[in-house]
Amino acid sequence: MIRFHPSNQQLVNFVEGSLSPAVSIMVSAHCDMCSLCQRVVEVETERLASELFEENLLPAREEASGFSFADASPRYSTSSLVPSSSMFDNMLANIIQMPDAKSVDGKNQSRDTRSPANVSSGSEADTHKIELDGRVFTVPRTLRRYVGKTGNWSSLVGKLWQAPVDLGNQGVANFIFMGQGGSVPEHTHRGTEYTLVIDGEFSDGLNKYDTGDFIFMDGQNTHTPRADAKDGCLVFSIVDQPLHFTSGIARLLNPFSHLFFR
Repeated sequence: MIRFHPSNQQLVNFVEGSLSPAVSIMVSAHCDMCSLCQRVVEVETERLASELFEENLLPAREEASGFSFADASPRYSTSSLVPSSSMFDNMLANIIQMPDAKSVDGKNQSRDTRSPANVSSGSEADTHKIELDGRVFTVPRTLRRYVGKTGNWSSLVGKLWQAPVDLGNQGVANFIFMGQGGSVPEHTHRGTEYTLVIDGEFSDGLNKYDTGDFIFMDGQNTHTPRADAKDGCLVFSIVDQPLHFTSGIARLLNPFSHLFFR
């Protein structure tokens, strides 16, 4: 079950096109997996379309009729033509209470239980999936365009595997797989980190996350991501600065952290 979502403001900004390209990718991919956020985006899109329609239609009406809504009685106020903030809040509340038309939170990816080794990158012939040692993972629709731009898997410390994704100038992204017992050393962030759980579950000392969860971290957060389930966990992550390790011998990695987990 998805428990962690973009904020309402992030969803509004996503519809308005005011998020950075990297964050827009993450929000869009989450919406591919989350029916609740899909409906919020639909409502906000309709609201924005209504506003734009009235902004463009009213001047044309006034010019054609010689009638000015601005000079008319308050009962003809243009604000009555667009849902008010309270009306929009009520709409969102009703949506949240609605049952899902179709649940997309379940796990339907095919997996086996072999430990990742002899890893390989995804095939360009099948842009819906990426492969890791014979295990096939279906990626959200938004990320499918990047499957062909995903590099080879490389093994890191602590049962971790990483495949870089070329986003051009939109940010630095990676698919990261944590095998059972695999963990990223305790760290905080010099910048921001957005993570989407593609398949599986993990915990980080702060919360437990499941397939579809949207996770935001910055310099105020210190955590240790770890996967304990036998099937491991695949995530998609975008960071704008290298991680800063904070505990034990891992701190010796800080001068080189730009080479991985970035």
